[in-house]
This record gives sequence, structure tokens and C-alpha cells, in this order.
Amino acid sequence: MVLINFFFEKNKKLLLKKNILRRWVKWVVKEESKDLGCVNFVFCSDDYLLEINKKHLKHTSLTDVITFDFSENEKTIEGDIYISTKRIDENAKKYSVSFNQELLRIMIHGMLHLIGYSDKNQEGKTTMFSKENKYLSMYNKK
Repeated sequence: MVLINFFFEKNKKLLLKKNILRRWVKWVVKEESKDLGCVNFVFCSDDYLLEINKKHLKHTSLTDVITFDFSENEKTIEGDIYISTKRIDENAKKYSVSFNQELLRIMIHGMLHLIGYSDKNQEGKTTMFSKENKYLSMYNKK
């Protein structure tokens, strides 16, 4: 069953074009030759994401996104993507882009992690950044 859900932890709800986002995410997964199962996007506060970071990853720093892969096989993508809306806002200002543009980048960044990409080294970062740009350019075309 294909499901793309959006949840909001104590934050005010974002004005999301859910149908467009769902179509875009499905297209990205198909472009990566994967199948889509259930993916949950959870938009939350810095504090909420920091607690997840400490508890599950043993990190004590703020981050913009954390993904949890629940896929049972390499072909089907399933998982949770937690996104700090405060980090999105800060990063958008830092990189002189709109909140929505940064939000889309982080959403697709999380999806790329679920698909199997890693940004633990420079080569991985370069690959992910290139794919983010490719898929961002296609957002309004899907």
C-alpha cells in the first residue's frame, strides 16, 4: 500500500500542497527504480528532534532532518522522516532561499536517505546534492 503522510508535532501546521508533494515524492522514488510503501513526514520543533537525536543516534547537536528506515527489502521504501521547521527557517535565511525551497530540499534529502544514499563522506554529499538539485528542478513539473 502506498501512503505518504504528513504529521505535525505541536508546530502550527504548514500550508503544504499535499497532493503535489505526494506526486513529486512518488515520481522521485520511481526515478530511483524503487517502489514506495509508507513514508511519514513529521514536522517538529528543534527540541523534539534533538530528543530523538540524543535517544536514537546518541548525538547532542541540532539537525534539520532525521530518517528512520523501516524498509523490509531493498526495493520498497518505507520509513519516517522527522524535519525541524526551525532548522528549515534558519537554513533558508542562511542560504538566502525561501522557506518552501529549503523545506522541499530537506524533504527530498530525507527521501534520498531512505532510498539508500549517504552523506557521510564528500563523494556521498556531492551525489546527494546533485540529486537534490535535479529533483527540486522537477517539483513544479510533476
